[in-house]
Formats: sequence, structure tokens, C-alpha cells
Amino acid sequence: MQQQPALLHELRRTSARVGRNILLVQGAGGNSSIKHDDLLWVASGTWLADAEEKNIFVPVALSAARAALAQGDERVPLAPDAGTTLRASIETSLHALMPHTVVLHVHSVNTIAWAVRTDAREEFTRRLEGLAWRWLDYHHPGLPLASVVNHTLRQDKADVLILGNHGLVVGAESCAGAEALVDEVESRLALAPRSATTSDEDALRSICAGTAYRLPKDPQCHSIAIDPFSRAIATSGSLYPDHVVFLGSGLPVLERVEDFRAPASRVRADGLPHPVALLIPGLGCVAREDASDGAEAMLSCLALVTCRLPLTAQVRFLTRDNESALVNWDAERYRQRLTANRGAD
Repeated sequence: MQQQPALLHELRRTSARVGRNILLVQGAGGNSSIKHDDLLWVASGTWLADAEEKNIFVPVALSAARAALAQGDERVPLAPDAGTTLRASIETSLHALMPHTVVLHVHSVNTIAWAVRTDAREEFTRRLEGLAWRWLDYHHPGLPLASVVNHTLRQDKADVLILGNHGLVVGAESCAGAEALVDEVESRLALAPRSATTSDEDALRSICAGTAYRLPKDPQCHSIAIDPFSRAIATSGSLYPDHVVFLGSGLPVLERVEDFRAPASRVRADGLPHPVALLIPGLGCVAREDASDGAEAMLSCLALVTCRLPLTAQVRFLTRDNESALVNWDAERYRQRLTANRGAD
């Protein structure tokens, strides 16, 4: 089994701290890594918040990974004697190509709230002035994104990557430096949320009685249904990869409460699962009773993002092809299984 470098212990603490901040990471989203000698230690696609309690990092043979990527192969090899059954993160290729010792990839709510807008490029230019940053249009995670990152980094040095409809990547030579850079970008991109309207949880509980649904764990999720603009965004499509992976495309709206009384099963008559969540205008949001912790986290993220979009924002959604590539991707199905089993040892 590979001996773990001292810097990895520091990355564990940093990752757990970042992973517990819902404005930066939601559920199993985001990942982190360090490079030591010819090894890349990268988070395995589990929850960064668990980094101090669980062994979530796997060692990857760095030079072999880079050679594979140069040949168009995203199957990154684990180091000999890796001593784990976990896979490397979906984004390992991204981490391998960044030249920095420490790389943090987060799904920053503030970054996403800008990065889904069609009119955000000038704002990024103004707000990130003085930083070595680059904008990348949306690309499928893994090799497609890695190819664009590789091309971008060959052209110029960049410590900050803004990923359209996806998130934020920073690189530094220390954990403290990387975390400080995330904080700096966050402060520059900070957006004030619209105030939330109080939900009617008693009415929601009554509606859910005898059905396959319940109230979400996070009360702020109700704002997606109550705030008209948030609801319009949430029902129109998916904004970023984890949105479609854990929630599906646009969330359905329950317009007639009386139509909701019947379903008590987790699956519909056609064998398909009921939607993970439903929006009930004026009342709030309900989640399917078996919704995973990952799905709950994505509902919270959606609420946090949509309430930060101004009413004049022109929003760019993922395309149907983007969504299909994500939901039919084995790497994402693997991550969903890890999320579903978060409480397991």
C-alpha cells in the first residue's frame, strides 16, 4: 500500500473544511488533489466533508495518467499497490493536467450563479481583474473538459478556471494558498440572495400524507417553488452537471394538489420512478421519500443558485445532449452509488 505524504494530511483538513461549506460544495460534488513525486492523490468522488473521517483519496500514477490523456484515453491508472477499491474521481484528468501542487475544484454557488448566465463574461473580466484566470465554456466532465483545459494551459498560465455551467477550479503550491484563492474568488463573485418567502409546511405535510413524498430536509429548498423566478428557472432545464445527475432535468410543478393524492408507490405505473422532487407553487417543495443525501444537497444548491440570479438574468441551460451524456455515464452512476451509501463504513 502506498505511503501517504504529509501534505495529504493537510489536504484532508482543507477538503473537509471546504466540503462542509454548502456555498462551495454540495454532497459529493467537488474534488481535491495534491501532487507528490510522481503520484497524484485525488479524492475518489465521495463527500469532501468526510475527508478527515474516511480514506477518500486514491493514488494515481501521474506521468502515466498524463501520457494516457495525451493519447485520448481518460482511463487513469491507479498507482501500484494503491490499496483501495475506490475509483479515482471523474475529474482526475483535470487535476492531472493542472501544474499546481494543490488543486481544488468546487461547485461554488456564487460562481455557478454567474457561470450559467449568458451575460457574465464582462462581469468576470471586471471582478477577477489581477488574477491569472480563464473562462471555459461548458464541456462534458472527464476527457472533453480535460482536452480544453490542456489547450488553455498551454497558451497561458492560469491559477483560476471558471467552468461554464459547472464551477470553479483553483491551483496553488500549498493547501492554504489554494483555499485562500477560493476565498478570494468567492469574495469577488459574491451575490446577495433574494429574501425567501415562508413556506406552509403544515399544508405540505397534509399533501404528502399517504404518498411517496415528504418534506425536504433543508427548509430553504421551498424557495424554489415559492419564488416565481426561481421556479421558472428550475422548471426550464438543468443548470450544471450535478443538477441533472441527482435531480433530473427541469423539476415538475404540481399545479393541482388533488391530482397528487393517489401515488403512494415509489414508481409509476410505467415502471419509471416518480420525480425526485416536486414544486408546489405558493406552498413549497416536496422530495421523494427515498431521495438520497446527494439529491437533498442538490435541492439546496438549486435553491441557493436560483435565489442569486437577478430577475433580468439570461440563463444558459445544459442541452439535451449534455444531459444525456451525463445520465448515461458509468462514472456518474458509480458516484451516485457512493452517495447513496455515504453512511456505510
